[in-house]
Amino acid sequence: MNLKNLNIGSLIKESVIENEIDINRICNFLNCTEKEVHEMYSSPSLDTELLLRWSKLLEYDFFRLYSQHLILYAPQSSMEYVQKKKVDSSLPAFRKNLYTKEIVEFVLEKIKKGEMTKSEVITKYKIPRNTLYNWLVKYNE
Repeated sequence: MNLKNLNIGSLIKESVIENEIDINRICNFLNCTEKEVHEMYSSPSLDTELLLRWSKLLEYDFFRLYSQHLILYAPQSSMEYVQKKKVDSSLPAFRKNLYTKEIVEFVLEKIKKGEMTKSEVITKYKIPRNTLYNWLVKYNE
């Protein structure tokens, strides 16, 4: 899966096929026509309310794909700027990054294939050194 260039419509279509969800059930759940569903399949992005409904229907957190994208590809300079500019916010604060199985596999694959060194991974993706080394031990480098 390419987390750098997400095409949410095609990922939803793939999940529908894997789960063998009937088009009539989709149309009833989303309150839309079959044509609109096919338009969603070809759309690179969707409204968040609609994406939430798809997530419920397919029992898959499509928002996590975007979170993983942010972890791996957020520009470092903007992340440093946000950290320097600590402002009280009414939004919830997340204490940890989301290191899902896909993220761990992605990072370890980069190291295994020699595309990146351990120190490059730590620097580029801001993964704590201990966390990376724990992954290497746990997943048998």
